[in-house]
Amino acid sequence: MINLLDFNKTGLIHFCEEMGEKPYRARQLLRWVHQSGKTEFMEMSDLAKTFRQKLIECAVVHPPEIISDHTAGDGTRKWLLSTGTGNAVEMVFIPEPNRGTLCVSSQVGCALACSFCSTGRQGFNRNLSVAEIIGQLWWANRLLEARVSESSSPDAAQIRADNTDTRRPVTNVVMMGMGEPLANFENVVTALDLMLSDDAYGLSRRRVTVSTSGLVPVLDRLRERCPVALAVSLHAPNDALRDQLVPINKKYPIRDLLAACERYLSAAPRDFITFEYVMLKGVNDSIALAHELVQVVRNIPCKLNLIPFNTFAGSGYERSSADAINNFRDVLMQAGIVTTVRKTRGDDIAAACGQLAGQVKDKTRRTGTCGSVRAVVIG
Repeated sequence: MINLLDFNKTGLIHFCEEMGEKPYRARQLLRWVHQSGKTEFMEMSDLAKTFRQKLIECAVVHPPEIISDHTAGDGTRKWLLSTGTGNAVEMVFIPEPNRGTLCVSSQVGCALACSFCSTGRQGFNRNLSVAEIIGQLWWANRLLEARVSESSSPDAAQIRADNTDTRRPVTNVVMMGMGEPLANFENVVTALDLMLSDDAYGLSRRRVTVSTSGLVPVLDRLRERCPVALAVSLHAPNDALRDQLVPINKKYPIRDLLAACERYLSAAPRDFITFEYVMLKGVNDSIALAHELVQVVRNIPCKLNLIPFNTFAGSGYERSSADAINNFRDVLMQAGIVTTVRKTRGDDIAAACGQLAGQVKDKTRRTGTCGSVRAVVIG
């Protein structure tokens, strides 16, 4: 059976034409599946009965199965989604006064082996399909919309007010979950098409962010195919240190990465690049390294996002102290670089940055690259 969640508008047009239907049927299907959240074809009332019967015989709308659902004290919500054969990934919804952000995974596990990343230590299984990527957004809207529409809280009211175009609780998507999005390029871009489509989720390019560890040639492809907001996992101001923390740097060193970022800005929906920098005690948090970082990024319009490290068993690293983080931030800000310190959210349900725990049963297929979250192996 064909899973219609695997198709963007272009794919659905081809699918409809192969079934002898007009291209406009694709637009109808997109709206029923993604805007109305329908999975039963007989409920799609403006489709011809003969077409609905054809769909029943050859197609399904099948998002990944939800294994568990947890909500933190601060409202952060985390789901574990099955990807079959004992594997699973997680997605996290972070409610804020003026937006609702969904953190989406793109791979089962990771193969980049960043030294501070538990996902990389757990191994890599496979890329997620388009249905498994967009299915995370499909589920989040379905499961959250009733709560947002019924709630009288100020946060919920603000989310509704700021999201009048789609009237959905998810206003922003960040591809920062398990996996390196650019290592699953075609499936990720197809999912991005759906996120941006007015017939599906209608998100603006400014509200969709792809985070990458630095796959330079693919970053150029993203600029050409589907430029959205960009976040780059930098974590060090020089190649010697970044080689240790982010091994992909040995192939695509900082100079090449920053050049790709400059090229990306020509098509980016925002006029800056976000650089992510995890704060590791005694490793990359010194004042000297802060000054070095200023020199490295000074010619690129950017924002620095400092991320307090969330430790895990056997990591070998500790979180920088609050004073060290603040002093590091102050050096950057005094140099005129916009700098924020990421607030830890959902840590009581292990949903904070670096704490997501998917399930990687078969971790031998180390052919991808790494994200910044954690996977555990189940026996």
